[in-house]
Amino acid sequence: MVLGLIFYLAKPIKWIQRKQSRVAEGAMMLFIGVLIAKLAVSSGQSIHLIFEMGPALMLQELGHLATILIALPVALILGFKREAIGMTNSIGREPEVAVVVDKYGFNSPESRGIFALFIVGTIIGTVFISFLTSICVSVLPLHPFAFAMASGVGSASMNAASLAPTLAAFPALETQIEAFAGFSNLLSFSVGIYIVIFIALPLTEKLYSLLEPKIGKKSIVNEEVD
Repeated sequence: MVLGLIFYLAKPIKWIQRKQSRVAEGAMMLFIGVLIAKLAVSSGQSIHLIFEMGPALMLQELGHLATILIALPVALILGFKREAIGMTNSIGREPEVAVVVDKYGFNSPESRGIFALFIVGTIIGTVFISFLTSICVSVLPLHPFAFAMASGVGSASMNAASLAPTLAAFPALETQIEAFAGFSNLLSFSVGIYIVIFIALPLTEKLYSLLEPKIGKKSIVNEEVD
C-alpha cells in the first residue's frame, strides 16, 4: 500500500493513475473478502463460545468512545477545527464514514476529517495495529479471546492485520480466535454505527464546543469550502 501510494504520487510514473488506483482498491477488497469469509465460517463453528461471551462482546463496543476522550484534545492542540469531529468520534472507520457524510454532507469539514482518517488508517493503521498487537500479546497477561475481540475495530484491513500476530502467539486456539475476531468486527459494524449516531457524535460535538475555545489553535485547513 505504501509503495502504491508513492508510485501514484510520483510524477515521473505515468502508468499508475486514478484508473489503476480504483482497480487496486477493488482488488484489495477481494483479497480481504477471502479472509472475511474464513472468519465467518470460524464464527459459525464456535457460535456456542460467542453466546457464552455475549455481554463481554457487547460491552467492548463502549471502546468506541475512548477515541473521543483521547484523540479529540490532541487534534485540537494540533490545530484541527471541526475536522476533528469527523476524525475522532469513533474507532470504527467504515460505519463512521457513512454516518458523518450523511449527517454533515460530503464537502463538510467533518467529512474531510473522516476521509483523512480513512486513508491514514488504511496505509498506516494496519502496520500500527499489527505492531501494537504483537507487543500486547507479549506483555499483557490477558486471555487470547480478549486480544481477538480487541481486533474488531470496524475495519476489515485492520482486523486482519491485528489477527495475524494473535494467531501466531496462540496457534492452538486458531479457530476460536478467528471466531471472536470476526464476530467482534461484525459487532463494530452493526452495533458501532448506532453508538456513533446516538452517543459518540453528540458527545464529540459537546466536548468540541467545550474544549475548542480553550485549547484549540489556528485551523490547519479553511473552515469554509467554496
